[in-house]
Order: sequence, then structure tokens, then C-alpha cells
Amino acid sequence: MNFLDQLSTLKRLDALIRRKGTGTPRQLASRLEISRTSVFNYLNILKNLGAPIAYCNHRQSYFYQEPFTLVL
Repeated sequence: MNFLDQLSTLKRLDALIRRKGTGTPRQLASRLEISRTSVFNYLNILKNLGAPIAYCNHRQSYFYQEPFTLVL
């Protein structure tokens, strides 16, 4: 996967998190067409950029705990 593909995946992940529509890590991996391990790597990238990401077991989705804007 090249750099532009990685940026695109980060943007798609951000959009899904905003909609609280990620699903479980396995579902998210399927939606993004990446491995489950890569999902966690991308989530860590967002967290390192300051994203306040959490997981809701009830909704089975990742979400931002407070407003966050992804600037690339």
C-alpha cells in the first residue's frame, strides 16, 4: 500500500468514526479492506495525532470522545 492509499484509509477511518459506524474491529477491517492488525495500527496513528478515540461495547463502534478534526 502506497502513501496515498494510507492517507485515503485514514480519511475513510475518520469518516466512519465520526458516524459511529465502524462496527467491531473485524467488521471495520472488512469495510476498509485491511487486516484486523492494520485497523489497530491506523487507530494508533490517529491517537498519536491527538484523536480521542474510544470504543463503545453497546454500539460496537469506535467514536471520538470529544471533537476532533483530522488535518493531513
